[in-house]
Amino acid sequence: MPSVSVVIACRNAADTLGIQLEALSRQRYTGDWDVIISDNGSTDHTRVVAQRYESVLNLQIIDSSDRPGAGHARNVAAHASKADFLAFCDADDEVADDWLIQMMAALERNPFVAGRFESRKLNSERVWRSRPLQQNTGLQESPFGPGLPHAGAGNMGIKRETFLTVGGFDQAVGTLEDTDLCWRVQLSGTPLIFGPDVVMHVRLRTSFSKMWRQGWSYGHAAALLERRYGNKPIASVTAVTTSIAVIKASQVAESHQPSSPVASALKLMRENPTPGALLWAVGWHVGHRAYQDDALPPLPALPATASPSDNRLRQAG
Repeated sequence: MPSVSVVIACRNAADTLGIQLEALSRQRYTGDWDVIISDNGSTDHTRVVAQRYESVLNLQIIDSSDRPGAGHARNVAAHASKADFLAFCDADDEVADDWLIQMMAALERNPFVAGRFESRKLNSERVWRSRPLQQNTGLQESPFGPGLPHAGAGNMGIKRETFLTVGGFDQAVGTLEDTDLCWRVQLSGTPLIFGPDVVMHVRLRTSFSKMWRQGWSYGHAAALLERRYGNKPIASVTAVTTSIAVIKASQVAESHQPSSPVASALKLMRENPTPGALLWAVGWHVGHRAYQDDALPPLPALPATASPSDNRLRQAG
């Protein structure tokens, strides 16, 4: 059976990491697997919590504090791994009891898989109503970019060689480094497949300030990706399935004339009826507009062993 490293990027996750590691200790995958905790500069008891599970899990803790960011922490873990596959999850979520079995079953058929997010187990009704969760019934879509689906890194599996070939997560993107990775992997010729049985119980933001900050960071990163990939499908995407829904959404958005500030505000309130959802959406728009003159970071450097076909990735950027 193929080997796999479960990668968890951590920074000050002492309050929730134990729940995730306890859930991982219940996994019954019979192949060779380990857990890599990539500590991205924690100042709380994150390492202490992780060390408690060294006797029940094949677990190693590595230091990735030289550069802040979940993408960097995951990249460091990927290079430390010797496994055939990488399975990413977050320190504040909880894997289902059969998560790793289902993830590996899907990865044996497809080298790039994203699982399903479930939000009711770890959140109150007030919280999960504040933000409709994507990736519950299928892959995520965006009205910009190359017209390809994407997924969150909190429930994602990929062949390690494929991950390293495209350069891993782009640490310069920020919050949406997982969206960027999904598009670059697909543009290199590897499709992204949704695994509905690969279930992750996710923990959503609970405070208004955290909802605002997350919305802002998503909007800021979205503006960067719009500049990198453009608002129309890229003609070179022939090896993967293009989402017609995303293309249509982009065309509809381009056909609409800009509305007045008052009309835009009323529309935003109608689409986000709860205070938390409205704060997240307003934060997104503020962050999106804040990204104006920032320099567009280059794509991650490809390894020297990358094949000529990987040039499509460069053309996309």
